[in-house]
Amino acid sequence: MGKQLSMAASIFFMAIVALTAIGEAAIVEHTFVVHEMNMTHLCNTTKVYVVNGQLPGPQLDVTDGDTVIVHLVNQLPHGVTIHWHGIRQLRSCWADGAGYVTECPVPPGGNRTYRFDVAGQVGTLWWHAHVTCLRASIHGAIVVRPKDGRYPFPTPARDVPIVIGEWWTLDLVELDRRNLDGNFEDDPLSATINGKLGDLSNSSGVPEESFVLDVERGKSYLLRFINTALFSEYFFKVAGHTFTVVGADANYLTPFRTDMVTIAPGETIDVLMVADAPPGHYHMTAVANQPPPPDLQIRALSSRGLVRYAGARADNNGLPVPGPRMPGQHDTMPSYYFRGNFTGLAFPGRHRVAAHVDERLFVTLGLGSICRGGKKDCKLRRSNETITVATMNNVSFHHQTAASLLERYYDGNGEGVYTEDFPDNPPRPYNYTDMDLIPVGPLEEVLEPTTKAIRIRRFKYNTSVEIVFQSTSLLQSDPNPMHLHGYDFFVLAQGLGNFDPKKDPKKFNYYNPQLRNTVHVPRVGWVAIRFVTDNPGMWYLHCHFEFHIVMGMATAFIVEDGPTPETSLPPPPPGFQRCGTNGFSKP
Repeated sequence: MGKQLSMAASIFFMAIVALTAIGEAAIVEHTFVVHEMNMTHLCNTTKVYVVNGQLPGPQLDVTDGDTVIVHLVNQLPHGVTIHWHGIRQLRSCWADGAGYVTECPVPPGGNRTYRFDVAGQVGTLWWHAHVTCLRASIHGAIVVRPKDGRYPFPTPARDVPIVIGEWWTLDLVELDRRNLDGNFEDDPLSATINGKLGDLSNSSGVPEESFVLDVERGKSYLLRFINTALFSEYFFKVAGHTFTVVGADANYLTPFRTDMVTIAPGETIDVLMVADAPPGHYHMTAVANQPPPPDLQIRALSSRGLVRYAGARADNNGLPVPGPRMPGQHDTMPSYYFRGNFTGLAFPGRHRVAAHVDERLFVTLGLGSICRGGKKDCKLRRSNETITVATMNNVSFHHQTAASLLERYYDGNGEGVYTEDFPDNPPRPYNYTDMDLIPVGPLEEVLEPTTKAIRIRRFKYNTSVEIVFQSTSLLQSDPNPMHLHGYDFFVLAQGLGNFDPKKDPKKFNYYNPQLRNTVHVPRVGWVAIRFVTDNPGMWYLHCHFEFHIVMGMATAFIVEDGPTPETSLPPPPPGFQRCGTNGFSKP
């Protein structure tokens, strides 16, 4: 049974929630105290990093048009930032919370205040730490409700966050250090649903606590899914029930029915579930989905909860509690087919796809290697002389720890820190999805060498950008959930195999494509997206598998100012803490 142990008596905190009306909008104000606490699961007590003593952390409830103010107090022995995942941050790039991209971390004992507006978004987003692997436990939901309180679907009896995560006993900062050194042998012990390991996990025969969803027959429930896991996409089912998918990443979707939700790290998905089964108990199950061998394998992860009907007997009428039949751990096709159903809900005022394209990028996603110790030549590839890295167009992002890229760009002194030459294409074309590239051999050795640097891309304001992400089989065949900060983008199409620039654009959906901030690029497949650069600043683009981020599957986009003050990046807000010489923000 999971048990939270009390903190030291000297540490106290209070979650302050203030609502101040500003006309029809409001200021929503919170205080987040980040601290350590002990939690016991599977007969072991583990030091966990949390916000306000909660796992998951406190939920932000806002209405479209509100202003959010969060006061962050850091009581950790490590630096921390908070990223507001999916918030557009229009003209508020300084509040994006991407460590060493838009700010330096808040030092131990320090604090800072984030302020941003929520505009033109309705649905589920989330917040999480954005330094090292701390987001595994420092995270929470953001629920954005419509101004008029109306949804384009039947109003649910209530809404329920379903936060899928992972339980780690290894210190998360140590996990990050090991990943940086090319050590990927550490796994979480279990999946979690809303912080509960579930009764599939047990120690000495005593099952762990499960998340329980109490329902009344005939009522509908809006389930707000968030995948906070570091490593895995998840399948989710409830025995005897189906879902209607209605939104993703705080954008409405054309509703469709399914008996399973598939969700990758970084994504949010909203579904309606009607409690229409005979009153009783029904298991909900989350199972991790991973590529088959010879890809790097992690343990089979799962968690189980319970849907419990009002009036049902505690013993479920003496019957066994039914569980859903789940896909195989290595079956990646249900994920592909699930996402093939996604289209945007058409309604007046919805954004339209730009009819023209100013800049096109073709970005390959895979692995490579660099020499240890900054050497220029390694005689034995994939040996102790090299470190495996993750790449975009054979460039692996160098995570510097001394400055904020946004500060350097704003001050005009980026020279020596980054270059603006991220390539539009990989260095050479090849059969990107050839499965013979996974094992080490002469075929992949030619393609493996990688540049380790901060190479980013600059765009003029109001540029129409199209990116085709191509997942490769170079040393691995993972899918890649790609997240772009500061933007929603249209997902025009997805496909398996190599993208064909002559045939595949004919499949693009220009009529009602989905709007997303995170897109799951399928295993050995591709996705095409398009967006217009209408938000000036420095915006991080990265895979949301944490080991891929640590390994360098990332870059950043500079978006230049537009012609007016309203289309330009403003100065740092009052009280913004710039980077000090020690790599932390200055008080």
